[in-house]
Amino acid sequence: MNNHYFDHAATTPMHPDVLGTMVELMQGPGGNGSSVHAYGRAAKGRISRARDLVSAAVGCKPGELLFTSGGTESNNMALIGAARAQRKDGKRHIITSSAEHHAVLHTCEWLRDEEGFELTLLPVDEYGCVHPDQVRDALRPDTALVSIMHGNNEVGSLQPIEAIGEAVHAGGALFHVDAVQTLGLMDYRLSQMPVDLMSFSAHKINGPQGVGALYIAAGTPCEPLMYGGSQERKRRAGTENVAGIAGFAAAVDICVNEREKKQPFMDKLRNRWIELLVEGIGENGIAVNGHPDPNQRLPHIVNISFLGVQTESMLMNLDMAGIAAASGSACTSGSLEKSHVLRAMGLPPERLDTAVRFSFGLGNTLEELENAARTVIGIVNRVRTKG
Repeated sequence: MNNHYFDHAATTPMHPDVLGTMVELMQGPGGNGSSVHAYGRAAKGRISRARDLVSAAVGCKPGELLFTSGGTESNNMALIGAARAQRKDGKRHIITSSAEHHAVLHTCEWLRDEEGFELTLLPVDEYGCVHPDQVRDALRPDTALVSIMHGNNEVGSLQPIEAIGEAVHAGGALFHVDAVQTLGLMDYRLSQMPVDLMSFSAHKINGPQGVGALYIAAGTPCEPLMYGGSQERKRRAGTENVAGIAGFAAAVDICVNEREKKQPFMDKLRNRWIELLVEGIGENGIAVNGHPDPNQRLPHIVNISFLGVQTESMLMNLDMAGIAAASGSACTSGSLEKSHVLRAMGLPPERLDTAVRFSFGLGNTLEELENAARTVIGIVNRVRTKG
């Protein structure tokens, strides 16, 4: 049986060069970046070089980038840290959308329920998008923070973050962007963008799990969540994950060098996958969820409803056939809950209940898709016949 990994939006396989960088450090003498001896200075040097590389890739100053344990921590620190800092000035209102990742949604709800902030959840359109006018209309004098993701992790739709950011800044609030899915695919020049905080994660770009970064623009008020050390300019206490940080930087370096050829190839994979399924199942047998405009969606994610085949049944059969896919975010798909993103988009039950996300990346080929599509088509026809 052939195995096909089509769940790169959940996590990606580590690039061999990234692994080599990390193994070299793990097999070395070690060193704590806070130590003053030669081993400590060497560790600190690796962290500094990694920070220089990643910050250059996203277009910010090295001092504006701190390393975290991943996208979830980056989102939590941005939201809680900035909200608490703004509360000192009487700002107690937060805005986000109903289609955000749960790392943002649940954190905003916690701020509402436990810290006394008011929360506005903006609706999204049928493609999962927020419009700048919605944000502008929701802003209040006491709005502390607005958080809108760049690329949706379930349907791939891109948000107009520059226009949203301009509206947020005009209203006197801070703007946070969850860019976990877009790092490596978008060319960021953060110093020129109306964004105050941006979250990144290494394991979405063929880097290690458990490492991420948070951009905090100079002058942005943001309180730390962890105390006990002076690491990361006293913004995040704790001994740094030197090997992970170096691996993250290596992955970013590869992304920067390969972006121009990676994007069109991912788009080719996505389009060919849809073509194959339409040829085998029929145009009326599937529905593609998300934005139809290639300029307003990520190239590697496609969310497809197999009409007449329940998501749970489809995923079970795909797994048995050696095909890895998902029902939505990796943080919730294990429970097979209905996607809150697709609900927010207002999809009818026949599409909501039959949706599966496929996402492509390192190692996937056009030839592989031909073989996998035959398997998927066979599953759909078999399940429908039984039904």
